[in-house]
Amino acid sequence: MTANDQSPRRRASLELLRAEASDELAVLIHERLRGGEDPWEFMDDLPSVDELVVLTLRAENIAENGGVRPNRSRNYRVLRQIALDYPALTRAVWRILGDDEPHRRWDASVRLDAS
Repeated sequence: MTANDQSPRRRASLELLRAEASDELAVLIHERLRGGEDPWEFMDDLPSVDELVVLTLRAENIAENGGVRPNRSRNYRVLRQIALDYPALTRAVWRILGDDEPHRRWDASVRLDAS
């Protein structure tokens, strides 16, 4: 968005975001398989398509904020807003916010605690 452009940024449809995330996930799986990894070992560590969409939207929000990583409360607000903007992603947002699977390295809450 330019300085003279006052219109809000248009977001892609959820279907398009899911298709892009699915393609990205397929590439990640393919690369790990080509690297000789056992899918039984790494598939549980990968985010779901919806979780990847949420993480992508979160990353866009971070980029729009000058690349500043959010603190815990801002991270909660950003993820909550994603759930409000895309109700179909609510379950994925709450999985990311929850402590159900803290072993997943891509999980934003795990990385927040480590930084």
